[in-house]
Amino acid sequence: MDPLEGSSSGTAPHQLTSLSDTLVPSSSSETQQQTPSSSSSSPPSSSTAVTETQRIAEAKAAVSASLSSVISPIDADLQARARDLHTNSTSIAKQQTDLQQLTKDLAAQTAKWKKELDASTRKLNELGDAQNWAELLERDLLVLEEVVRLKEGRADDGGNSASGTNKPLSGTGE
Repeated sequence: MDPLEGSSSGTAPHQLTSLSDTLVPSSSSETQQQTPSSSSSSPPSSSTAVTETQRIAEAKAAVSASLSSVISPIDADLQARARDLHTNSTSIAKQQTDLQQLTKDLAAQTAKWKKELDASTRKLNELGDAQNWAELLERDLLVLEEVVRLKEGRADDGGNSASGTNKPLSGTGE
């Protein structure tokens, strides 16, 4: 006798039916039959297949609910973070625009201060040049005064002159 056709005890077809029930549920009448080794103690019927389908659906619903209860707080936290990121992104964009404008204003102010600094430095150099020019002029006047004094034959008596070293040129002299 062929083992696939079944034996008088009926064990081989039940094993195949049992494997097909656990691996791939099918709607054929052979796969819906219950075996004596099956966990269910109810007699084989179409209501057993419906009950098992209901149990699978309930198990799927329970797993979905369990996963949903685990994932829900994480999802809420991530969505809150995403909202914060979008809000902060617009705030950062505004701050970036403000910072760019302030940087331009600072560059303009710095250029203005640099111009004033250059002008002040130039004026200070001119003032230094004027002081240097005045000192050179005073020295030249002293030389001229000494030449005139020597030409007139006056002696250096320690008196005050226009330069502060000799007597004044105008006057009676000695």
